[in-house]
Amino acid sequence: MAADRRIRAVLDDAAAPLAVDLGYGARPDTALEMAARLRAVVPDLQLVGLEIDPDRIAAPRDGVRFALGGFELAGLRPHLVRAFNVLRQYDEAEVPAAWDQICAGLASGGLLVEGTCDEIGRRACWILLDADGPIELTLAWAPSYTERPSDLAPRLPKALIHRNVPGEPVHALLAAADRCWDRAAGHEPFGPRQRWRAARDLLVAEGVPLRPVRGRSVDNLLTVPWSAVRPNG
Repeated sequence: MAADRRIRAVLDDAAAPLAVDLGYGARPDTALEMAARLRAVVPDLQLVGLEIDPDRIAAPRDGVRFALGGFELAGLRPHLVRAFNVLRQYDEAEVPAAWDQICAGLASGGLLVEGTCDEIGRRACWILLDADGPIELTLAWAPSYTERPSDLAPRLPKALIHRNVPGEPVHALLAAADRCWDRAAGHEPFGPRQRWRAARDLLVAEGVPLRPVRGRSVDNLLTVPWSAVRPNG
C-alpha cells in the first residue's frame, strides 16, 4: 500500500490522513505493521484498528488506537481501509453489500483494500475499490515459497475465489499466468523474480492488461483492471 501510487496520492492529499485496519484479529500485529510502513512515507498518518469482538480491543500502542467497529467503520471517515481475511467468512452474495457499506464510510476520494492472504503474508490477493466500486485486482507472492502463479487461487478474495472455474475471467488469467511462467522456464537459473519478469512480458505480449510495476518489489506482482476479472453474470 505504501508504494501504490493511488493510495499514496489519497494519503498525501489529505490534511489529516486516517487509515483503518478493519478486523485485525486476535492480535494487533497487522495494524501496528500497517501504521509503521505507511508512516515511513506519510509521517502524519493516524491509524485505528477496528474489531467487532469486544474482547479483542487492544490498548493504544505505538501511536495506534483500537476500537469496536465493523463495516460501519465506527463512524470514522478514513482515507484508507484495509480489510484482509474479513469477508472470507461471508457468502459471495454478501460481498457487494459489504463493499458498499465500507466505501460509504470513506472520506471523499478514499480507498478500500479488500483481500485475503495466508497466515504470514507470503501469498496475498486483494481488490482495490473506491466509492464507485472495484478498480483492480492484485496478486502478490514471495517467489521462494510459491511454485506457480495459480498457487494463489486459494487466496483469491471472496468475490472471486468461487469463480476460479473454466469460463470465468479469473480462471483464464491464472491459466495464462501459469502458461507464461512455464514458457519462461529458461530464466529459472537467474531466480524466480527474473523468471516472473520474463513471464510478465509474455503475458503482456498475449494482450493481458497488466499494470506496470513501478519501483523495486521483493514480491512477484500481477495487477489487472477489474474489467479483466469481473465475474460473469
